[in-house]
Formats: sequence, C-alpha cells, structure tokens
Amino acid sequence: MEKIVSLCKRRGFIYQSAELYGGLNGCWDYGPLGVELKRNLKDYWWRRNVQERDDIVGLDGSILTHQAVLTASGHVGGFSDPMVDCKTCKARFRADNLDGMQCPRKPSCAPGAGPDCALTEPREFHLMFETKVGAAADEDDPNATAYLRPETAQSIFSQFKNVLDTSRQKLPFGIAQIGKAFRNEINPRNFTFRSREFEQMEIEYFCRADDGLRLTEEWLEARLRFYEEIGLPREKLHVLDVPDADRAHYSSKTYDIEFDFPFGCQELEGVAYRSDYDLTKHQEHSGKPIEYFEEESKEKFIPHVVEPSAGCDRTALALICEAFAEEEVTDAKGKTETRTVMRFHPRMAPVKAAIFPLLKKNAEQVRLAKEIRDNLAPFMNVFYDESGAVGRRYRRQDEIGTPFCITVDFDTLGENDAADKDTVTVRERDSMQQERIKIAEVLPWIAERIR
Repeated sequence: MEKIVSLCKRRGFIYQSAELYGGLNGCWDYGPLGVELKRNLKDYWWRRNVQERDDIVGLDGSILTHQAVLTASGHVGGFSDPMVDCKTCKARFRADNLDGMQCPRKPSCAPGAGPDCALTEPREFHLMFETKVGAAADEDDPNATAYLRPETAQSIFSQFKNVLDTSRQKLPFGIAQIGKAFRNEINPRNFTFRSREFEQMEIEYFCRADDGLRLTEEWLEARLRFYEEIGLPREKLHVLDVPDADRAHYSSKTYDIEFDFPFGCQELEGVAYRSDYDLTKHQEHSGKPIEYFEEESKEKFIPHVVEPSAGCDRTALALICEAFAEEEVTDAKGKTETRTVMRFHPRMAPVKAAIFPLLKKNAEQVRLAKEIRDNLAPFMNVFYDESGAVGRRYRRQDEIGTPFCITVDFDTLGENDAADKDTVTVRERDSMQQERIKIAEVLPWIAERIR
C-alpha cells in the first residue's frame, strides 16, 4: 500500500485534501488521472445499468437533505457508531472495530491489546453532518436544520412517486443514482477506503414482494459480472451472506461483495433486499400515498426493493490496487531494470493511448502525430508526448496505465519501405509487443479494445 499511495500522489491519481495546510483527515482530492479513472468507472456503470436497460431510469438528488426525510428513514436519532476514548492517549476509536487499530500518539497503546491502553465505556457518536439552511432569524429554529446526506438512497425513495408518474415505468423497475454521501467517520483509514466524503453508485430496484429474493440473487450475479468486466478477477471477489444478526433490521437478505485489498478482504458493495420498509416509512411520515397501482390486477400496494449499492471510491481503489505491478524487464542492450506498470483494463484506463513522434525535430512526424491525437481526442482521453527517448516515454505511460502507445516514425513517412507509408507502430502495454497498423485504422482498432 505504501508504494501504491506514493504512486497515486506522484502520478496525479489521488492527493490528500488540503495538504497545503496539513491535510483534512478522511478527505481526498482526485488529480488529473484519478478523476479520469473515476469518470470511466461511473460512465461504464451508468452505461451498463441505465443506458443499456429499459427498466432503469436515473435520478440526481440534492446533497442537502430535509430533516423530515432522514427522520422517516430512521437516520435522525439512530445513525451512529459506538465510540470509545483511550484514557492514556486521548485518541478515539470505533468500539466495534478495534482490531489492528494503533494509537497515533503512543505506539505501545493499541486498543484492546496494548499494555498502556485503557478505554472508556462505549457511547454513541452521531455520524451525520448537520447544517443550517437559509437566513433563519433564530439559529435554534429546528425548521432550518438540514443534513448532508449520509446515503443516496433516501432521495430515490422520497422521489419514487414522482419518478413513477413521469417515467411511466411498470414493475419491476429501478432508479439509479451516482452521487456524494457524507459520514463523520470516527476513524477514517486505509487510504480512500473509509472516508468522510465518498461517492456511491446505487440502484433501488422496485418489485412485487414475491419477486424480491429471486431478484436479489440475480442482482448479485449481475454485479459480480460487472466487476469482472472492469478488470477485477472473480477469484479476488468474495460473497458474504450476511448473517441474520448482522443485517439491518429491515433487510430480509443481504450479500456483501468483498475484494482482496492489500490490507485485507473488505466490502465493495452490498446487495440488499430491503422489503417495503423504506417506502412504507415515507408514506407514514409524509401522510401521502406512495402505493403502486397495477393496471392488470387493479391492485394497490407498496413495492418491495432490492438495492445494489456500490462504493465508487472503494471500487476505484480496488482497480488501482489490482492494476499495480512491478516486474523485471531486460532492454535491447541486455540491461535489466524494474518496470512499474498499472495494468488497468483498457476501458478503465485514465489515458487510452499516447501518441509520439519518434523525433520531435522532424516536422512531418510531429504533424502526423498531432493529427492522430486530434482525430482520437473527441472519442477518448489521449496524451501527446515528444519529450525524451521513446523507451523512457513508454515507461512513463506504463506507470499510469496507458494500454496503447502509438509512434510515428520514419517508416510512417515511407523512407525505409514504401509499403509502410502511412502506418504507425502500436505498442501494447502488458506484453510490450508492437505491430504496425494503418493510420486510418487506429481509431476503430483502439475503440474495439476499450468499448
């Protein structure tokens, strides 16, 4: 993880938030490459779950959330973690997750294990960020209280009837959302894995009660396939059938999809059958009908819901961890060196292709290389580089995970063999093999491999 965190900063994937001022714990900023990786992940998730299906529509709910919404959902007054203090070092920890925790001030103080560690009795710590909305005359006015949403699900539930009426969907159907959520974590840890500000990719899939368990199984398999499609191998994915005692009280069935991170097997996504709990609660608290009317049976009922909820930041971190590799390679002169390479699946790679002129002093090579860049840029993120030896340029692209490097050379100009005129060398990142293809074929050749 130390090498991965170092590479993330050095190459512009992820920075500590407000690092200039000492950092804001539990918050992270995505740099030029990190933001492209996350965008590729979110775009592909949206394409597979919304664009390619006719039974799921989208929503983008507000981050500021009416307190009544979160009161109905049970978050207000009930969304907390047990917290303990160390009497020795004054550090604070989650009482239900002390394994492996280390005191930041005193190395010999390890909660539950260290000889110098003495803990207080657990008490509840509220996880939501509270704020005031508007220029209220009285700052204590409860009607001015709102929250940064702790999850994206509640805006979907509270807008269920509006979406149903305007989209003309019929059961079963889903509402998808990608967006920020905020939790005032007691102990943010493991780089971006557990943060105070994070992004969720979530679906609420509404159905009849007798379809709930079957659809939960189907969604579990669909989500496992998705992770394979973005480059996370099935053998590193694990399914935890959450025991009854550990499930949320409203859940009839929950699966956790876990991934083998360098710091252990940890959750990427939950697939939960939430029954009709959420819509029922919002109907009770709002006093407004939220039932679904089924035309065929003339029946009114509150739908049940299956929820596949994925962590975008956690998935991006999993992609980075899975991609990171170091290997010994030998150059043409027999010199051995260590190559750092990020083996992203091409559809996830932040930069899809790098374009080089062999010699930056050769005006025709530069012209053709920039022309190729301009032809590719409307369809994918590409990078033009003319600085340094080609071998060094390859290494730079390997380290950020670019799957293809395209070189315009003297063969492209037809100076060695007329048959090679208007062709370029394409070098593949993982195998480091090269082949020549026509300039006119570059776009479809790459597009087929990254779609």
